Amino acid sequence: MSYVEVPGAKVPIRMWTDPASVEDVALQQLRNVATLPWIKGLAVMPDVHYGKGATVGSVIAMQGAVCPAAVGVDIGCGMSAVKTSLTANDLPGDLSRLRSKIEQAIPVGRGMHADPVDPGRLHGFGTSGWDDFWGRFEGVADAVKFREERAVKQMGTLGSGNHFVEICVDMSDSVWLMLHSGSRNIGKELADHHIGVAQKLSFNQGLVDRDLAVFVSDTPQMAAYRNDLYWAQEYAKYNRSIMMALLKDVVRKEFKKAKPTFEQEISAHHNYVAEERYEGVDLLVTRKGAIRAGSGEYGIIPGSMGTGSYIVKGLGNEKAFNSASHGAGRRMSRNAAKKRFSTRDLEEQTQGVECRKDSGVVDEIPAAYKPIEQVMENQRDLVEVVAKLKQVICVKG
Repeated sequence: MSYVEVPGAKVPIRMWTDPASVEDVALQQLRNVATLPWIKGLAVMPDVHYGKGATVGSVIAMQGAVCPAAVGVDIGCGMSAVKTSLTANDLPGDLSRLRSKIEQAIPVGRGMHADPVDPGRLHGFGTSGWDDFWGRFEGVADAVKFREERAVKQMGTLGSGNHFVEICVDMSDSVWLMLHSGSRNIGKELADHHIGVAQKLSFNQGLVDRDLAVFVSDTPQMAAYRNDLYWAQEYAKYNRSIMMALLKDVVRKEFKKAKPTFEQEISAHHNYVAEERYEGVDLLVTRKGAIRAGSGEYGIIPGSMGTGSYIVKGLGNEKAFNSASHGAGRRMSRNAAKKRFSTRDLEEQTQGVECRKDSGVVDEIPAAYKPIEQVMENQRDLVEVVAKLKQVICVKG
């Protein structure tokens, strides 16, 4: 479908979904964002749903301002994927050992490495810029500096919630590695700190929602936030790169005879800020649950843990600020999913997938998400499909 424009807004709110399918609270959030003085446009992805301050699945373009709560607390959260030389025939009938080896190599939940990962010992991991990156930790907010040891040990870890590591097979039987994670606790602490600072600024008083508090250009608060924001986005990217290197090592050891090789890695943030130019105007574009989909740019759009995912190429649709959805999008809250579904439902909906099937992940049950096929259909003018993947192993945080 093409977009539908929401009437009565100060700036264009372009939606790549039927507005009637969006919860009232999410529609109100979109209208609230459109009232901000700095707003220049709002693109709404087909996986849109209610979030904190701003909806998940929205692209917020502002001139000279950024809203830290709209970016969210998992700064730089995103996806990485890589195609391997392995095929489905190389996989064992029982995948439990492979899943166990992945879980041993990559800490999940609140776990961290006992000792920091040495990137210099990771096969194929580029360490260029690594020392400079950690050196810049001294310049982040004083409020979180004492967390450095934890931040170092959490580098290369999955986290919890909807974060995952998967082994997938595409429609040509090629095996892919894929993972989803962000900036871990350090990103959250930086986000919480700056959201608190923004909410106290005088020009943010009287907003329709205090979670829409912004920083504006040419202020020390904006400079401090952008410094920490970009550092956390880089942390998230390094985190995914290290996990992918650890995952590749597991695959190399488990499939020694096949001597697996790996194609170029695809990596895409979906909670972040970028400086971009549209119609001759420099804008700060916040993608909250959306990927950049510039012309020819590769992206990853995952479904739920029992359905599948898509590797895509962007079509460069400027009406959507060169963006696309970041996944299927939730259609019910975690609490609602826990009340509605049982572990038996989870087992039925994840048949054929080697994964956790206990009460701790019922909130991630496929039925709690929108149908990924419909989401993809709604954004045919935003991306083209390169590959469709189906997971055979899913490691959840």
